[in-house]
Amino acid sequence: MHASPIQAIVFDWAGTTVDFGSRAPILAFQSLFSDQGVEIEVSEARAPMGLEKRDHIAALLQMPRIAATWHKVHGKAATETDIDRLYQDFIPYQLQAIPQCADLIPGAIETFQDLRRRQIKIGSNTGYARMMMTELIHHAEQQGYKPDCIVTASDVSRGRPYPDMLWKNLMQLGSSEIKTVVKVDDTVVGIHEGLNAGCWTVALAISGNEVGMSYEEWQNCPPEQQQQLKAKAYTTMQNSGAHYVIDTIADLPKVIDAIEVRLNRGEKP
Repeated sequence: MHASPIQAIVFDWAGTTVDFGSRAPILAFQSLFSDQGVEIEVSEARAPMGLEKRDHIAALLQMPRIAATWHKVHGKAATETDIDRLYQDFIPYQLQAIPQCADLIPGAIETFQDLRRRQIKIGSNTGYARMMMTELIHHAEQQGYKPDCIVTASDVSRGRPYPDMLWKNLMQLGSSEIKTVVKVDDTVVGIHEGLNAGCWTVALAISGNEVGMSYEEWQNCPPEQQQQLKAKAYTTMQNSGAHYVIDTIADLPKVIDAIEVRLNRGEKP
């Protein structure tokens, strides 16, 4: 296969390439807040998904219901000191949850093989800190996934929706033209990262944060419920401004075909 006009694709991790349903962060956030006497719902835990994890904790504590419950339990509003402490407490929960949710998403390996044949570089970034990634990287490599570049939220001064992690990928990959770059993510804030960087964006509706089911749960979900969940997820991700919305990473090659055609016509994101 000839070289693609696309220089690089930058993937998110949880919900995009691994961890169907993006479950590891939810397990960690719910355990963290439960141990503080503040129970949070899955929908609440998912709302800020894609942010750097300390920012995620801060966003949760700004939600009116959670803020009120925290005040009732602790006698005062949460402070920056509380957020710093919670982030440190969060780390062990996340380290425990990540290996439990480290399987590659079905179809990922075939997609990576397709990209290699096109001579497209594979970058990656994540809302996880560097210290949280060791086991996940190891598990991914054992399954055959080894991106050319890995940038974490702790490697930059500003996390998503700022484009810093994506740009750092491109510097390490040696990619020079942003119009030849694609960002693939399962969160709205991750798509905004790509849009703010100025590249093509592809949103994943089913495998990640919007549906939030494991692969087995999704497979066992009644068709009518699947359609309802899919329609809602597609609406959310289309409203994010993404150039393309697909179910999972398994569907990416057909989008790459379409972007290649547009680039060869002289189009830009």
